[in-house]
Amino acid sequence: MKTTLMAAAMAFAATGAVAAPEAYTLDPSHSQVVFSYEHLGYSTTYGMFSGFEGEIMFDQEDPANSSVEVSMPVRSMLTGWEKRFDHFMSDDFFGAAEGDMITFTSTGIEVTGEDTAKITGDLTIGDTTKEVVLDATLNQAGQHPMEGKAWAGFDATATVLRSDFGLDKFAPNVSDEVQVMISIEAGKAE
Repeated sequence: MKTTLMAAAMAFAATGAVAAPEAYTLDPSHSQVVFSYEHLGYSTTYGMFSGFEGEIMFDQEDPANSSVEVSMPVRSMLTGWEKRFDHFMSDDFFGAAEGDMITFTSTGIEVTGEDTAKITGDLTIGDTTKEVVLDATLNQAGQHPMEGKAWAGFDATATVLRSDFGLDKFAPNVSDEVQVMISIEAGKAE
C-alpha cells in the first residue's frame, strides 16, 4: 500500500497537490456494503447498504496517518424481501426509526503490504460501539478518466458478531457471525 500510495502521491504532487492529508468524498453510486449470514444451515442470506456518505483523509507520505469516516441510514438496508426488511427494522433487531445511523470511524491504520492495510475503527449500531478491524485493499488510486480528478477505490472485509450489538435474535440457529464485504470509491473533495 505504501508503494502504491507513494506513487499516487507523486502523481498528485505533479498536479499541484500538497503532501498532507487530503479529503476524499465517497462516491455513493459506487460504494456498497454487502453482508451475509448463515440461515439455519440451509442457506447464506445477503443484504446490502448503498448510497451512503463518508470521507477518507489520505496522507500520501504516510498512509498509516490516513483515516476514514462513514455513516449510513439503517433504513437504507436492502434485503431483497420486504417482510425481511420489516422484521430487521422491528424491535427484534434494529428497532430503527427514520434518521437512525450506522457509523464507522477509524482509530488507526496498520499498513500490512504494498496495497493492504488493517483499518481499526469504532462501529456504532444503535447505542452500542465496538471495535472492528477491516482487512482493506487499495484497488487503484489516480486520475479518474471521466471525473477528471484524483480518485481511489478500496475493498475491505470483516467479520462482525451481531450479538455484540444486541442483534442476536435466533442465534445460534441464525449465525451470530456476519460476514461484511465493502467496496468503495472516493473522489478528491472540491
